[in-house]
Amino acid sequence: MARYDVVIIGGGASGLMCAATAGYRNRSVLVIEHTNKLGRKILMSGGGRCNFTNIHNGAANFLSANPHFCKSALSRYPAAQFIELVERHGIEFHEKTLGQLFCNESSREILQLLLTECEWAGVELRQSTQVEKIERQGDGFRLVTSSGELACQSLVIATGGLSIPNGGATGFAYDVARQFGLQVGETRAALVPFTLQPADLEYIKPLSGIAQPVVTVSCNGQRFKEALLFTHRGLSGPAILQISSYWQPGDEIEIDLFPEQEMPAWLKQQRDTRPRADLQTVLATLMSKRVVEALCEHWGFSGHMADLSNKVLEQIAEQLHHWRIKPSGTEGYRTAEVTLGGILTDELSSKTLEAKKVPGLYFIGECLDVTGHLGGHNFQWAWASGVAAGQAV
Repeated sequence: MARYDVVIIGGGASGLMCAATAGYRNRSVLVIEHTNKLGRKILMSGGGRCNFTNIHNGAANFLSANPHFCKSALSRYPAAQFIELVERHGIEFHEKTLGQLFCNESSREILQLLLTECEWAGVELRQSTQVEKIERQGDGFRLVTSSGELACQSLVIATGGLSIPNGGATGFAYDVARQFGLQVGETRAALVPFTLQPADLEYIKPLSGIAQPVVTVSCNGQRFKEALLFTHRGLSGPAILQISSYWQPGDEIEIDLFPEQEMPAWLKQQRDTRPRADLQTVLATLMSKRVVEALCEHWGFSGHMADLSNKVLEQIAEQLHHWRIKPSGTEGYRTAEVTLGGILTDELSSKTLEAKKVPGLYFIGECLDVTGHLGGHNFQWAWASGVAAGQAV
């Protein structure tokens, strides 16, 4: 039976980061990945350019039943440290909006960085390997896998959540947690597009592919100001993905289509300067003509500016600033960027990510009840939690 100091199940962002960290401590490390490709979500992220961290990252960018849990790992491995690592590997990157950092070339550069670090640290990588059984053995663990039996002193579960199943996601981490008596909270898709009721989809579906660059979307006391995208199923774009983490089934969301414009005053000014212009023509100076036509028809707004009273203009402005719509649901794990919820953080040490009830067993990354906002925060949690466990195993 092959023996290792550390076995890490899951060859994604957190698992590879943990492996390199432990390997540099002269631990013998094996990473097991059940698919034939390491780092699939890394390769898929950021439109193929990997939004690998966010310079504004902090505990406030995460949802968790215990909002303090992530502070220890994030403070000991902040975004600046991963940026230094990226720079040491000669990867060129750029900042997009709101502190988001992307590779100039390809997300493959981030995966190659991790694989190079693992190689330098002496880590063994094993792909297309299924873990069939895990059991306690002495003060360590015995694993039965499709490529033979293994034994290890420390076992790290880094298999992620349920998002993007065609990328290899499974509920493996939750099953292992339950096997060893750890509590797993409710999970659901997060950072995910909304689907709409048939009546709303009827006028929105023809707008598929059109974006509104800056809107504010609000729900349950949270609000995000970013872009919105109309899709053939409903609504997407950064603002929608962000608010989806706070939305509950049955909730309405509120969209301010012009958060940077005082629409009542603007419409009255337009009436004064362009009295003969049609309302739709005037609104089309601020957004897509097709969107204007669809919304005005749905809301019943029409006419020349000179014919619209102050009361009507205020009603139009109210609708544009406070468009309320009730999603029918989300697109689910198939397109969700992350899983909300997961293994309860009370079960783990915030410093090491070790299970309090099971010495030597660690859980890192997305499988925990730590979910970041859109924009590189979830990758930073992967790096930070991977380093925290890697320093402890």
